[in-house]
Amino acid sequence: MRAICLEVRDRMTFIPVMAVDTTTDYFGNYIFDEWFSRKYLLHRAGYSADGSTIIVVNLNDCRASNESYGWGGSRTMTVAHEYIERNWSSLKDGDVIDVEFILGETTQKKISERLQP
Repeated sequence: MRAICLEVRDRMTFIPVMAVDTTTDYFGNYIFDEWFSRKYLLHRAGYSADGSTIIVVNLNDCRASNESYGWGGSRTMTVAHEYIERNWSSLKDGDVIDVEFILGETTQKKISERLQP
């Protein structure tokens, strides 16, 4: 399981999110009992024991979804969630998910607000 924090941007929109990959196919730094407990609880909650699900949490309001169409019609969060799922392996903490750029509405990707003067 891996979690990262990202900056979702759209027109006049800034949403800090945390994304969590529920993959439990490796022990990582866990001892067996901890790893098995995590795998068991995720399975009991309906997550696949074999596959990966990306849970995205909007850190402003704590809304979360484990699928891109669970955002109540929000274009920003739906597109961002799909992008996060498709590009999970290359994303890292602090990356910007620019919805306008993803949709081809702009030609230059936004930079993080933390890097702007």
